[in-house]
Amino acid sequence: GCETWSLTQREEHRLQVFENRVLRRIFGPKREDDGAWRKLHNDELKNLYSSPSIVRVIKSRRMRWAGHVACMDGTRGVYRVLVGKPEGKRPLGRPRRRWEDNLRRDLWEMNETGFCWRRTVSGGGLWLIR
Repeated sequence: GCETWSLTQREEHRLQVFENRVLRRIFGPKREDDGAWRKLHNDELKNLYSSPSIVRVIKSRRMRWAGHVACMDGTRGVYRVLVGKPEGKRPLGRPRRRWEDNLRRDLWEMNETGFCWRRTVSGGGLWLIR
């Protein structure tokens, strides 16, 4: 289900904080040479836990799902919802972040600027977790 989440940077940060908290609980405190105990730092957690972060996994799955949607024909409901433009007035205030906005930001973070996201994600393999 995380493929369709439209996360803000604050929500991504909160997920990363939660993941670090869980990893600290799993790996426990570190004992220093002088016998004192201390919490593990974030970079130490990354070294101990070799898997990608939860935010990276979510972004990878979002890109993979976008590749599936980009290859669908125009009659599928999922495709029509993604490429369609809603009619009517939007509520007052700042526009909410859309799923497509997150895709564009993910591509920008991967230095894939200037490309149409539909062509980029349907190319395959670019967004895999490394």
